[in-house]
Amino acid sequence: MQLDALTLLVKNALEDLKANDIAVLDVQGLSSVSDVMIIATGNSSRHVKSIADNVVVQAKKQGCLPIGVEGDKDCEWVLVDLGDIVVHVMQQATRDFYQLERLWSMPAMNELGKQ
Repeated sequence: MQLDALTLLVKNALEDLKANDIAVLDVQGLSSVSDVMIIATGNSSRHVKSIADNVVVQAKKQGCLPIGVEGDKDCEWVLVDLGDIVVHVMQQATRDFYQLERLWSMPAMNELGKQ
């Protein structure tokens, strides 16, 4: 599945279950793990689990099998690894604490000396 199509599929799966504050980050060149990172917030542990489960179900329907799912026991932060896309579904307090958007928007270490 092409990256743009998979990104849209994930966004739709998140929106279907009313995920909040969806952020799509292009991390190509910043990460060797994935090209796109998608972050969304759920209102409770049950909501986070339901959102992440829907991402997995919708991806599987399109033939994209997740490489792994982490954090689905406590559901403060569930990570769904779809290869080129990594999806983070978090409760608000967890998202506020880790601030992934800020982390991935910082300049790379090799660029810091050039500023």
